[in-house]
Amino acid sequence: MKVNLIALLFLAVTQLGFSQKKQFTLTQKEWGKEGNEKIYLVDLKSPNGMHIQLTNYGAVLVKAEVADRNQKYDDVVLGFDNLAQYQKPNPLFGATVGRFANRIRNGEFEIDGVKYQLNTKGEKHCIHGGGEFSSAVWTIEKTFKGKHKAGVVFSYFSKDGSNGFPGNVQSKVTYTLTKNNEIKIDFEATTDKDTHISMTNHSYFNLNGMKNNILDQQIKIDADNITAIDKDVVPTGQLENIRNTEKDLTIQKPIGDNIFKLANNGYHFCYVFNKENGKAKKVIEVLDPASGRTLTVVTTQPSVQFYTGNSLDGKFVGKDGIAYGKHIAFCLETQHLPDTPNHPNFPSSLVKAGEKYKETVIYKFGVEKQLNN
Repeated sequence: MKVNLIALLFLAVTQLGFSQKKQFTLTQKEWGKEGNEKIYLVDLKSPNGMHIQLTNYGAVLVKAEVADRNQKYDDVVLGFDNLAQYQKPNPLFGATVGRFANRIRNGEFEIDGVKYQLNTKGEKHCIHGGGEFSSAVWTIEKTFKGKHKAGVVFSYFSKDGSNGFPGNVQSKVTYTLTKNNEIKIDFEATTDKDTHISMTNHSYFNLNGMKNNILDQQIKIDADNITAIDKDVVPTGQLENIRNTEKDLTIQKPIGDNIFKLANNGYHFCYVFNKENGKAKKVIEVLDPASGRTLTVVTTQPSVQFYTGNSLDGKFVGKDGIAYGKHIAFCLETQHLPDTPNHPNFPSSLVKAGEKYKETVIYKFGVEKQLNN
């Protein structure tokens, strides 16, 4: 009887431990302050082992640890070990960007005959909404954890006239880590005046965990066209067909192929997806042959700014003391087309008073030998 009791206790403890291992974990700790406001670091881990960190400063994705083909975990996004470095000027590592991602020519647009002059922060054009969302202290509305997912809901209120944009805008960003090794990001916003909104995530990815640059990593983007741009990387209003050119990524190829034939020795182009606007679709696939890691992107957004870290020069030293040099990582910023407010032929970014802006991007990680062309 005593032996049977011991066996039952052992079985119960074993099952409890097994069930605990199969659950998502979520922790939150204070990370520092911005003025008098507290900044938090939120830690999420899936039963599969994938691990991400988020902060309410800039609604930033701080860390994303994913497995390679040998079940070795590496952090595949650029970022910093401490809050202080995020609070200094930086290339928006992991940040939520808004109100309007990318560029607006001369920082101006019109709505119903009313001209709005945006704050360009000393630049010729308004870039990434003047940096408002990426340096804001977001409210952690809630955290959630279940059997299949865990996540955080961040919210931020942008006043009418902030950086010159019209409308009081209430925005929300929901990060969800799923059991399928996905980071799902939902962007939402409402306004009390007609205004333009285009939000994105500005993470820099390297699927080999920064062991090498990204030139051998292979990418495929379902886009026949990019926005034609001027010397300031601002759209002219035309689309440029890139099939069978150096910029064509419709067939999987190493990022390093032809990269040094491009301006600034790198990609910095807005690829316009071959899909219906607003419909979620798989549009991007990336493979790192060395580690076997893959990244698949599904989004409702009409385009992506594909950027290969051309301006990084080692000035920024990130996690684990790694100096971030040229081509150390790539950005896949799903968004409305840049300068859309000035081009009525582009898919509209206008959000009318009382309407809701809603877009989604899913970054799904996996391991494969190769991607299908």
